[in-house]
Amino acid sequence: MSSDSPSGEDKLIARFFGPVATDPGALGLTDDAAFIKPPAGCEMVLKTDAIVGGIHFFPEDPPSAVAQKALRVNLSDLAAKGAKPLGFLVSLALPKEIDDAWLTGFASGLREDAAAYKCPLFGGDTVRSPGPIMVSVATFGSVPEGRMVRRSTAKPGDHVFVTGTIGDAVLGLGLRQGASWPLDAAQREHLLSRYLLPRPRNALAQAVLDYASAAMDVSDGLAGDLAKLCRVSVVSADIDAARVPLSDAAKAVIAQDASQLAPALSGGDDYEILCTVPPGNIDRFRVAAMAAKTAVTDIGVIVGGGGARFRKADGTMLVFERAAFSHF
Repeated sequence: MSSDSPSGEDKLIARFFGPVATDPGALGLTDDAAFIKPPAGCEMVLKTDAIVGGIHFFPEDPPSAVAQKALRVNLSDLAAKGAKPLGFLVSLALPKEIDDAWLTGFASGLREDAAAYKCPLFGGDTVRSPGPIMVSVATFGSVPEGRMVRRSTAKPGDHVFVTGTIGDAVLGLGLRQGASWPLDAAQREHLLSRYLLPRPRNALAQAVLDYASAAMDVSDGLAGDLAKLCRVSVVSADIDAARVPLSDAAKAVIAQDASQLAPALSGGDDYEILCTVPPGNIDRFRVAAMAAKTAVTDIGVIVGGGGARFRKADGTMLVFERAAFSHF
């Protein structure tokens, strides 16, 4: 065979991922690198997250959903920084049992979300692995110079907001692992889908940029992620646990088993936005959220000191056995 024949990896990339790389800067995935130019007056925002089979998804999950989850967990971080997506890189570690059918489904899901979120593929890497599957995505976005919304800039008096609903994903994982809460079909499907496919709030990115003082995405659990924000901002948060938005499905679980409230508030994979908003910006933030068709809920206030306190309806503190998910 001629030495200039394409390798198996080259053929795999061209077949499955070339059609996803539609931006001219990707060079059709035929080069060692790609290029991108941020919009005038903007800075780049960089983020990478990986998902691993058996931890973030199950082997039987549709490959299209695996691809979409891998991209969406990164898009969620861009949204929380007030950034607009510019593109992404993807690296795959594939066990030998992964076949063309799996790759076809994976590439299809990737292509669908790349178009939906206007976030084109620019390249990546594929390697063989003894298992499990690992998918690593690196996203890049843009914000006006000096305006990226950080974790470290919350101030006393700011109100604490979250998007969407909290706790669905960890309860959906519970169902996948055999929990037998008596739920109707729609409630089960809601929780299962929230675990499998995050809903990044990129439609709210501009409102976060314009009105939030600090923000991050909720990936490791609301309680733990809020504690992280408070720690680097050197503030505390007083949260009314009853005001934390829960879906009807999550409420049904907790009504049957009150012990599930703490896991719902501290479990991972929500991928909602947690942000602090100064009092003078609250009305405008709410209007912008409504225009973006994104539900936002005021759950508490930032005060001086350090840490995050969740108060129950009777005024006592909610104690978490583990405030956040951690791999280590």
